[in-house]
Amino acid sequence: MRTIWLFILLYCCCTNFTFASDTLAIPKKRKYILGTSSVILTSSSLIYLNEAWYKQYKTSSFHNFNDNGEWFMLDKFGHTLTTYQTGRLMMNAMNWAGYSKNKQLLIGGLSGFAYMTAIEVMDGYSQGWGFSWGDMAANGIGSSLAIGQNMLWKTQRIQLKYSYSKTNYPQYNQSLLGKNLSEQILKDYNAQTYWISINPSSFIKKENKFPKWLNFAFGYGANGMLNARDAYFVVYDNNGNSQLIKRYQQYYFSLDVDLTRIKTKSKVLKSVFSCLNIIKIPFPNLELSEQKLKFNYY
Repeated sequence: MRTIWLFILLYCCCTNFTFASDTLAIPKKRKYILGTSSVILTSSSLIYLNEAWYKQYKTSSFHNFNDNGEWFMLDKFGHTLTTYQTGRLMMNAMNWAGYSKNKQLLIGGLSGFAYMTAIEVMDGYSQGWGFSWGDMAANGIGSSLAIGQNMLWKTQRIQLKYSYSKTNYPQYNQSLLGKNLSEQILKDYNAQTYWISINPSSFIKKENKFPKWLNFAFGYGANGMLNARDAYFVVYDNNGNSQLIKRYQQYYFSLDVDLTRIKTKSKVLKSVFSCLNIIKIPFPNLELSEQKLKFNYY
């Protein structure tokens, strides 16, 4: 199952960047900007997805599909990240527009869940896919994490983030892993790592010298996946030499930066930092994979 978080990232970045200006001080105008941009960008992304993903398959009657055993669950992490980050950014956007706290939580916090539910329904009517209850559960977890922290702490102490490192695997299965970089960012799960980034300073009640912007990050990824389920693959180079590829899971520990906690008086920078906080900042890390522990410099 493909990950569509990039379209939501574009949507959130466009709207949040607009929020940096104080020239429109009237709440009604801000609500108009937020509502209009949300409708346009959401509709555009759904139309794009229909052209890019669904048009090549015939429609069918609504049906379910159990994909919980695919891609080492990385597609589910993608769903959770999408709904979490969309909810987080939309709650901030609705706060800027002057909506009440209840509406921020109910509408903004659930915006990602609503969007992904629409995607899931489209899957249910496509012969190439199917409605996945596993995807819906992942969507619910992401939205709950965003809403729950706003209700409990009025801030996001625990954030979900994403990192990407290009691999050579798409050459062996371009239809599934992508023909170019724009497709591979979405489709190549070998290149994706999902992070839980925790801010220690926010959990310490008393004043402390621990940097408020420094996070501890725990990552999860996988490698050697040329399709959704098979554990082993034999591939051949141009000279006919064979190579055995085995898929495996990867676990990481690293440091991270919470860009939203960096002090700045610039409202433009605050908006940019809020959008970029979806990305895990590169740091050296410890990796546990194939029962081996190793240190990576990047």
